[in-house]
Amino acid sequence: MMPFRQISVFYFLARYQSVARAADELGVTASAVTQQIRVLETQLGMTLVMKKGRGISLTEGGERFYQMIASDVEHIAESVHQVKGGKTPSQLAIRATPSVSTKWLLPRLQQFIDANPMLDIRLDGTSEATDFTRDDIDIEIRHGTGDWPGLFVQPLAEEHFIPVCSPSFAAPFSMKPEEVTGRRLLHSVKSQLTWKMWLARQDLHLEDTQRKIYFDRSYMSVDAAVAGMGIALESVLMMERELREGLLVTPVINAPSMVLRTQWLVCPHHHLRRAKVKLFLDWITHQAELWFSSSQRYRLWI
Repeated sequence: MMPFRQISVFYFLARYQSVARAADELGVTASAVTQQIRVLETQLGMTLVMKKGRGISLTEGGERFYQMIASDVEHIAESVHQVKGGKTPSQLAIRATPSVSTKWLLPRLQQFIDANPMLDIRLDGTSEATDFTRDDIDIEIRHGTGDWPGLFVQPLAEEHFIPVCSPSFAAPFSMKPEEVTGRRLLHSVKSQLTWKMWLARQDLHLEDTQRKIYFDRSYMSVDAAVAGMGIALESVLMMERELREGLLVTPVINAPSMVLRTQWLVCPHHHLRRAKVKLFLDWITHQAELWFSSSQRYRLWI
């Protein structure tokens, strides 16, 4: 006999890494959760869960078993919702950095919402990388190098990094690259491309006495540049609207456009079998292609 009840209990326990949260989700007591896990472990002949401090964690076998059953349990849950007439919308949980969420995803997200009315959307704006064994996240737009073994990883878009400022701070193409070192520079401390790297490309370097302002988020650096606080070095991805509307200009003549991929679509491979994840992945990939074609057509990085 298939231990369906015990498998569903294990699914929620593994998903939340908490006996109490699993019990709340299932509407049972914590002791009932523990009892069902013991029954399942006996049937499988292996230990799935172990104590870790005051909490619990999955064993290596438990991790493997969760990866094997998670998408099937979720598919069954979605099927039940559909049989009931779709009265309970499915929720798509997306995590993205605050900068990508604010500057790129939110202006487009309404299109996805309109096309998928039965999906509830939860957008989690944080720079913390998702632990998919613990966090209730379907897919993430992650900032970094793209080197995350064991996960599905797809680049969001090719990014062009250029120096920008308000036209009130400096006119378009009004200075040579070496003149940048005499101006106030805005720094994004978590950026993979720094002013030091950009200047080194042209055999220039930062002066210790140079005026600098540091920001924790790219969107803050972009907004500060719009406000006339200095020159920012940012990805066109993060400042599409500001460039189109003339709020930001490129002050450096013949400024090199440095190309990187810093934003990635990330999730466990088994999440790709979730219909809602596949819908979002196809949509956002298409949006990124449209964005890149449009930015090329309007020559936003010149």
